[in-house]
Amino acid sequence: MTDTAFPDPATAFGRRVRERLRSEQVAWLTTVGADGTPQPNPVWFLWDDTGILVYNRPDAHRLTHLSARPRVSLHLEGDGRGGDIVVLAGLARIPDPHPLPHELPAYLDKYREAMIRVSGSPEVFSEGYPVPIRIEVTRVRGF
Repeated sequence: MTDTAFPDPATAFGRRVRERLRSEQVAWLTTVGADGTPQPNPVWFLWDDTGILVYNRPDAHRLTHLSARPRVSLHLEGDGRGGDIVVLAGLARIPDPHPLPHELPAYLDKYREAMIRVSGSPEVFSEGYPVPIRIEVTRVRGF
């Protein structure tokens, strides 16, 4: 991720993008299927200085999509009236090695309660969603 991909943090939009990436729980990750059709899916994500991290089930089709077409977008929900739009574009890859979701303190801090709700415990969640995707953000747009 380059600093030039993100809007200036001194601007209202730049501050809002960073705050929403820290606080939002769900984003829409869009990959491209083999037939060229966009494939949006809601995902949990973690933003840090190296990009966006998303954990996946091993059988998730998006993993196959990324091997052939690594360009993705990540959209945050708007305000329901067409405003507060944030769209990130980037290149996705599967990093190796990488900690499991319950082994990553920042991810655990953000999603512990949801992991328990979905899977019973963070460790069981990690068994179901062990495959990370790391997105290098190349562009941010919105209003």
